[in-house]
Amino acid sequence: MTPRDALLELQRRMNRSILGQEHVVERILLTLLCDGNLLLEGLPGLAKTRAIKSLARNVEADFGRVQFTPDLLPADVTGTEIYQDDEGHGRFVFQPGPVFSNLLLADEINRAPAKVQSALLEAMEERQVTVAGTTHALPPLFLVLATQNPIEQEGTYPLPEAQMDRFLMHVTMGHPDDETERAIIRLVREETGGDAGTPPPPVAQQAIFDARREIHSVAIAEPMESYLVALIAATRRPAAYGDDLARWIQVGASPRGSLALDRTARAHAWLAGRDHVTPDDLRAVAHDCLRHRLILSYEAHAEGISPDAVIDEILGLVAVV
Repeated sequence: MTPRDALLELQRRMNRSILGQEHVVERILLTLLCDGNLLLEGLPGLAKTRAIKSLARNVEADFGRVQFTPDLLPADVTGTEIYQDDEGHGRFVFQPGPVFSNLLLADEINRAPAKVQSALLEAMEERQVTVAGTTHALPPLFLVLATQNPIEQEGTYPLPEAQMDRFLMHVTMGHPDDETERAIIRLVREETGGDAGTPPPPVAQQAIFDARREIHSVAIAEPMESYLVALIAATRRPAAYGDDLARWIQVGASPRGSLALDRTARAHAWLAGRDHVTPDDLRAVAHDCLRHRLILSYEAHAEGISPDAVIDEILGLVAVV
């Protein structure tokens, strides 16, 4: 089985478990293929936790979960050094925290204060954790999937821009349609009422590493690079593209936004079976890569303009060279 066949099989398994959220499943796989981190936003009960558990169940990987709460401490995430007495010779031994997993679910990440959220910054960006002056490397396969509720604000701490920027993608989940709702009811009824049978073997980590190497060789032509840079430039110099954009955008995307577009567009093309990036690949991932990297003005908020509406405007104004 080729790496692409293995990833498509993983996608099919997850889609059978998470009905009506094909977009979310694809974004989770793109993040995994790009060695990034994902922020998943949606109302309670939309299968955010089920999504990452489905990935962990179908991939040869360790799964860790942290339920973020206001009383959480950084050591609850990263781990800490504990004192051990070995026949009269005491020493401190590092006890790894849940961050030392292949797949880490940071559930309701905005419920913990900034000190705890900052404990993830080094792990998300540098794939390492420093405790008591000693640096500990994280596993080669590592992904943080953080969730948050978009409407509940009591007892929450908004994520700082520095941490938001470290998420490769910010994906939003919506309610399923009526037919999918019925299918969900039947699926859960089957899962709770009978034997699910023997699960298929998980996808090996090596298949993911091999897929990443193949994605690295996906070509992105110079015109596509120019189009990518123009999309980012429109967020930084909006006045050059339209008066509305100039009123709406206060701060544009950072260079991490450019890198995210490049990586995810190539992964999107690879997953579709192409060896080169097209404008459709860039447009397909633009919203998820940029919506959390734009800071909108007071005028935009007053007019009810969302980041997605701003990105729609940018995609309509920026032409392919």
